Amino acid sequence: MKAAVCTRYGPPEVVKIEERPKPIPKDNEILIRVYTTTVSSGDIRIRSANVPALYKPMMLLLYGINKPRKPVLGTELSGRVAAVGKNVTAFKEGDAVFAMTGMNFGAHTEYVVLPEDGNIAPKPENINYEQAAAISFGGISALHFLRKGQVQQGKKILIYGASGSVGTSAVQLAKHFGAHVTGVCSDDNAQLVKSLGADCTIDYAVEDFRTHGTRYDMIFDAVGKISKSSCKNNLTPNGKFVTVETGVARESAEDMRFLGQLVQSDKFKPIIDRTYALEHIVDAHAYVDIGHKRGNVVIRVS
Repeated sequence: MKAAVCTRYGPPEVVKIEERPKPIPKDNEILIRVYTTTVSSGDIRIRSANVPALYKPMMLLLYGINKPRKPVLGTELSGRVAAVGKNVTAFKEGDAVFAMTGMNFGAHTEYVVLPEDGNIAPKPENINYEQAAAISFGGISALHFLRKGQVQQGKKILIYGASGSVGTSAVQLAKHFGAHVTGVCSDDNAQLVKSLGADCTIDYAVEDFRTHGTRYDMIFDAVGKISKSSCKNNLTPNGKFVTVETGVARESAEDMRFLGQLVQSDKFKPIIDRTYALEHIVDAHAYVDIGHKRGNVVIRVS
């Protein structure tokens, strides 16, 4: 099978297409034929090893000193079940699914093996495979940090980086939970963010929300570009500051199914910026590197 392999840390060109053995599912595993996957900010962070100096030794210790220990990147996918182990009862061959490999990576390939009780959910019937692949990374991350910030009905939430993968998911989910949402993004992306439910937007190129004096019950930094200390005066007395820079989102099959149900009922929409073929995944990495994608960048595998 074909796989995109990160041969070392570095620029997009370190990713190469190689032939690898097709995995065989064990008794409690399922084999998924990957139709689509994505290149996310998480993939970029691992490929480039571009993290703050304070965290870099820990990152290299966890993921590999000279190159990624798990060289096939990719944290989310959609496809069909190609085979199941003899003890599997929750899925059958031919099932359409979307899944998250999380910190195990491995989704940038034609076939993936996952445990039956892994982060897998039925693909919503009202979207295609490209859209299904774009649900998990942004959706799970947004859910995790919104909960961490104690999202509730009527709370005022500011989402910084509202047009990215996590940001577009956070806007929709915050509105689903009944919050009043302000999205910070470029003027070019303001219409998109408003269409997802944001009550108002702020163009970061024109004005700094921190100079307004407006206070929020939660400030969610969805791109890791601001600090709590820089906006503490914009929080209510019990306000929460959360950022994707602190910690890894908790993943669960329950949350995957929850997101799938929201999509099925037209209450959540995965946003796609661009789609690339697997053979052009280097171009996808280069585009995500720029840091201005709208929603998700999808890779068409098969």
